[in-house]
Amino acid sequence: MLVLAAILSLEIMLNEEQVRKVAKLARIALTDEEVTKFSSQLSNVLGYVEILNEVDVSGVEITSQVTGLTNVMEKDAVVKSPASREEILACSELPKEGDQIRVLPAIK
Repeated sequence: MLVLAAILSLEIMLNEEQVRKVAKLARIALTDEEVTKFSSQLSNVLGYVEILNEVDVSGVEITSQVTGLTNVMEKDAVVKSPASREEILACSELPKEGDQIRVLPAIK
C-alpha cells in the first residue's frame, strides 16, 4: 500500500486524449470505456516508473541479459552451388534477360 500511496502522490495522470494518441501510434482500436480504463492503468505504470527512477543504481553494472546465452555465429564462406547457371535459370519463374534473372523493382 505504501507504493500505491507513493504513486498517487506523484499525480501522473494521462488524460483520455493522450491515451487515444498512444493507442493510435500502436494501431490499437479502443472503445471509450477502454480509454477511461487504460488512462488510469497507464498512469499507474508511469507512477511505478517514476519510483524506479528514484532508485540509486550508480554502482550497478549495466546488464542486457542475465541468462548467459550467446548467439551462435558461423564464419561466412562462399560455397559453390552444385547446380549450373542454366539449371537455376530454368527453374526460376522470374523474367530472364540474357543469362540473368531480371529482378523487378520493389518500389515504383
